[in-house]
Amino acid sequence: MPRLTQAWRQRVKKTLTIINMCCILSTMDTTQSPKRAPAAEESACCVGEADLASPTLAPVQTDALAERLKALADPTRLRMLDLLAQQSAPLCVCEINEHFAQRQPTISHHLRILREAGLIDCEKRGVWAYYWATKDGSDWLSAVKSLR
Repeated sequence: MPRLTQAWRQRVKKTLTIINMCCILSTMDTTQSPKRAPAAEESACCVGEADLASPTLAPVQTDALAERLKALADPTRLRMLDLLAQQSAPLCVCEINEHFAQRQPTISHHLRILREAGLIDCEKRGVWAYYWATKDGSDWLSAVKSLR
């Protein structure tokens, strides 16, 4: 039998170690134990403590409120609504653009979100769109401004 060099001995030792680990891992039980049922004291945390009220908002209402809140959650859109609510006449998109650092496509994107939320409205006059705050938009802006 040929003599093994030191390098070969380490390789054989390493291989045996990996094989041994694989054998050990294959015999281990890795299934999770079933969860025990909670004791009576654990399952009844606050039985009879209080009568719970049901939500008063319907899913449709919450969706509409959430959309408006999302629209107002952006600082640029909030400032746009504030700008439009202060005007006595509708503003052209180019006039709105002058008040913000963003480029015109970004401004149009923000205006679309505000319009879809019902906070502003617009009309096309030729190639230009003119925007104004709706009554709801002004009311929501007042409500947001009252938050501190």
